[in-house]
Amino acid sequence: MGFEGLDVATFIRALSVWAIPVVIAITFHEAAHGYVAHMRGDSTAWMLGRVTLNPLKHIDPFGTVVLPLAMFAFGGFIFGYAKPVPVNFMRLKNIKWDTIFVAAAGPLMNLLLAMVSVVLLWGVMHLPEAFAVPLAKMIGASVVINLILMVFNMLPLLPLDGGRVLHALLPPQLSMAFATTERYGIFVVLILAFTGMLGYILLPALNGIIEGLNHVAPFNLFMLINSL
Repeated sequence: MGFEGLDVATFIRALSVWAIPVVIAITFHEAAHGYVAHMRGDSTAWMLGRVTLNPLKHIDPFGTVVLPLAMFAFGGFIFGYAKPVPVNFMRLKNIKWDTIFVAAAGPLMNLLLAMVSVVLLWGVMHLPEAFAVPLAKMIGASVVINLILMVFNMLPLLPLDGGRVLHALLPPQLSMAFATTERYGIFVVLILAFTGMLGYILLPALNGIIEGLNHVAPFNLFMLINSL
């Protein structure tokens, strides 16, 4: 779907469903990185005011707003990113394992938010339909966006969180060689996103996790997500 086929009413409805879950997901993701880094010895993010739930501190104008809107308009796999939390890994108490903890904190926070969202669906069921339907859609969007952020960020590419974990786990020589790929990582991701390949890579893991969450959800999550 190009801009010429973009229905304004559809766009507004989609924005009303997705905007709040997206803001919460990226805010908690980035704050988790900064908080764990602070706890493990590096206060860079803390001193710069990035360990906060204020979304304005984490929003990147292009990555959080322009890019996702453009991909939505063109009908592709919606992709975006927040302003990275600065971390001085050399200040961490244990560079190898604390790097892993800091990198994994964001995706794990997204997994937790997705699980909390599923739990909230049980409460929504007891509300009047006029409130239950829009809230259920927003919560469904929360499940989707948090799982996308989790799975996407754990791809083994620098500068993504999965790349940081892999970099920390590799033997020194391989780790140094892998570090040289960081300058190209974002271009690889953009190519995957705009060619549609990113969706094919992420969907198997996303479907598997949603299938698992279905066991504790009050109704079928796939049906809810397909209605968004």
